[in-house]
Amino acid sequence: MNVNYMFSLLSVILLFMLAYAGVEAMELDALFGIYIPYLAVLIFVLGLIRKVLAWAAVPVPFRIPTTCGQQKSLPWIKPACIDNPSNQAGVWVRMALEILCFRSLFRNIEFSVKPGSKFAYRWEIWLWAAALAFHWAFFAVIVRHLRFVTEPVPCFVKIVEFFDGLFRVEFFSPIIKVGLPGIYMSGLVLLGAVLFLLIRRILMPQIKYISLAADFFPLFLITGIALSGIFMRYFTKVDIVGIKAFAMGLVTLNPTLPERVDGIFYVHIFFVSVLLIYFPFSKLMHLGGIFFSPTRNQPNNTRVKRYVNPWNYPVPVHSYEEYEDDFREKMVEAGLPVEKQLKMKEKES
Repeated sequence: MNVNYMFSLLSVILLFMLAYAGVEAMELDALFGIYIPYLAVLIFVLGLIRKVLAWAAVPVPFRIPTTCGQQKSLPWIKPACIDNPSNQAGVWVRMALEILCFRSLFRNIEFSVKPGSKFAYRWEIWLWAAALAFHWAFFAVIVRHLRFVTEPVPCFVKIVEFFDGLFRVEFFSPIIKVGLPGIYMSGLVLLGAVLFLLIRRILMPQIKYISLAADFFPLFLITGIALSGIFMRYFTKVDIVGIKAFAMGLVTLNPTLPERVDGIFYVHIFFVSVLLIYFPFSKLMHLGGIFFSPTRNQPNNTRVKRYVNPWNYPVPVHSYEEYEDDFREKMVEAGLPVEKQLKMKEKES
């Protein structure tokens, strides 16, 4: 039985109780609202830079792109320009589809054994849909929150808010009444997608068996972030103006604690801070690692251009011609063919 998810769940619950009790009982508003967020951003930035520089310094001595299509060869054989790119343009297209659309995950299949020892393969479309919804919803949530740290609000933030809030009352007021405040789809989609990924990892025996506590912790943490954000927006009705002033104070290095906000707001900030601290040292760094993956960022042009390892140093070589000159007589006595003797016989004939 894999109980790693229980350790992760209890860790997130403990973090919740620590932040909520620290603000409500011990009045540590400055600690959870100012000092910990500053420390989290510092660790996140330094950890990100350290990881990226470490990846950039790793030598790649060979062309090792993963491919699943025909390599470019003879003119009458059609190559797979995206799955097996032969130039940098194909690599860019492949990387864009991988980063924006999760193309490799889209083709993921699930293997199972049916009664009678029959193999069965099933297209795992729901995993791709949930992963895509999770990442894009998370991106939309981050972009929307830029409203709190920018003045004036950038145009692209307003565009994302418009499409994200298509269920807002003022947009559909002539047709339907949804309720106040306006609903943002990204928050609900983020919560639904992360719950799907979490439940799948807990209930599927194959995934559960190989999962560690480090695999469950970010899912529970992001679930806590989503739940606390939804709770503040639709139930407790926090002071948006005060939070805007608080966020602008953090950005301008002149922080002031907001008034009329309860402990859930500081729990939300604390969860985000923990995620920032955890990010550079976890599997979440695949966000930056995809750009440094030699299996993705290289063209497969080994038939066109010879790839010479730049770290190779000159070594003394004993060629076959020199080897034959040294041992020709013994090779002839042993009945082994030698090239020069064969050439001399060909000339005599």
